[in-house]
Amino acid sequence: MNRTDAIWSVGRLTIGTAAKLVAPHRVYGAERVPLDGGLVVAANHFSWIDPPVLGSACPRTLYFMAKVEAHRVPGLGQLMRSFGAFPVRRGESDRDAVRTMRQIVRDGHALGMFAEGTRQRSGVPGTVQPGAAMVAINESAPLIPVAIYGSHEWRLGNFKPVSVAWGEPLTFDGLPRGGRGYKEASLEVERKIRELWEWLMELHQLGRPRHATPPR
Repeated sequence: MNRTDAIWSVGRLTIGTAAKLVAPHRVYGAERVPLDGGLVVAANHFSWIDPPVLGSACPRTLYFMAKVEAHRVPGLGQLMRSFGAFPVRRGESDRDAVRTMRQIVRDGHALGMFAEGTRQRSGVPGTVQPGAAMVAINESAPLIPVAIYGSHEWRLGNFKPVSVAWGEPLTFDGLPRGGRGYKEASLEVERKIRELWEWLMELHQLGRPRHATPPR
């Protein structure tokens, strides 16, 4: 166990417990997450509650990529970095961030990414950007699509329930390393996240049964 893993162990008991209290969540399909080896986790994103919810729902330590502006917030930036998060400059080429992303996966860790690149204001998952697929293809690593449902309605004070559904690991063997391959893989990730999200929407309408298996 490295230092980041140790901090995550404490964080699951503290921040993870707090997240479950303010955003009661249920997790479906977490057994699909490989427990070792390099991995890319690609999720949709609506709210700032998503990172702690996804972190508590994942059986592994997640090294999150987060916008550089968040890292500049006093206190928050230090906390995020203690959990292994690293900054990225949005809207421009950030070679340092790309190198860090690839190195995390190459070292056998799980890279956590909100695949649309920013929070979605529409209340439905948006277009998946190529970053997650790029890492998975170049590092020959599996990518797990994840849907988060309910956080689009969550606000401080209303404590709406949130659910997380894990898809099956995707591999992109045979796709070229370059724009065409990244685009094709990203479209598949986008389709899977939307499928899982719509499944969770139906599950919420049924009262969120405790046990259910996400679509493959």
